[in-house]
Amino acid sequence: MLHERIPIAKEGIPFWGTAAFFAVIFAILNWQIPAGIALAGFLFIFYFFRDPERVTPQDTSHTISFVSPADGRIVDIQQNASLDAFNLTGYTRISIFMNVFDVHVNRSPVSGVVQRISYSEGRFLPADRHRAMLENEKNAILLCTENGIQCSMVQVAGLIARRIVCWAEEDDCIKKGQRIGLIRFGSRVDLYVPGSCHICAEINQKVVAGQTVLAILKVSTQ
Repeated sequence: MLHERIPIAKEGIPFWGTAAFFAVIFAILNWQIPAGIALAGFLFIFYFFRDPERVTPQDTSHTISFVSPADGRIVDIQQNASLDAFNLTGYTRISIFMNVFDVHVNRSPVSGVVQRISYSEGRFLPADRHRAMLENEKNAILLCTENGIQCSMVQVAGLIARRIVCWAEEDDCIKKGQRIGLIRFGSRVDLYVPGSCHICAEINQKVVAGQTVLAILKVSTQ
């Protein structure tokens, strides 16, 4: 697992550092309006890269719960979906759109092992459109629980988002709710869960990464 920092994601340092630098320079020069704009930019960027702690619900001996991998709003729930990157078929896809005011740190939906990571280049269409799933830059992560259940989360870049960050590496052991990456400035995350799951998510529902349960799967204890 690559290094990560809290409560502000380190990937934001170049952005808010630059804004702070110009705010100071403009203030020294007594350029009040540019200084005010730079200060507002600094505050927004600092807010954007916030990384609060979360309390993640734990599984029982009979169920696996899949928590939201991202903050945002549910924009699509697709039954019998496929994910070509990992040859997954018959899954349910739950799509979460993050606007620029949401926390953009992504978290693991389950505890398990990172089996594969598949990155693909692409376009930067608005992330809430269906075409974004097919054409945009994306990073897919395949997870496998100790019960042998596979699921995947796909980080999808958006119109403004130009950098997908993934802290996870293949063969990492990940805990549910653990920080796993982020996407800069407005984007989307798709969660693929087995088709036999009970789906708790609803269209337009606001969800919280690492906390909101999106799906539940009953498992055998034998």
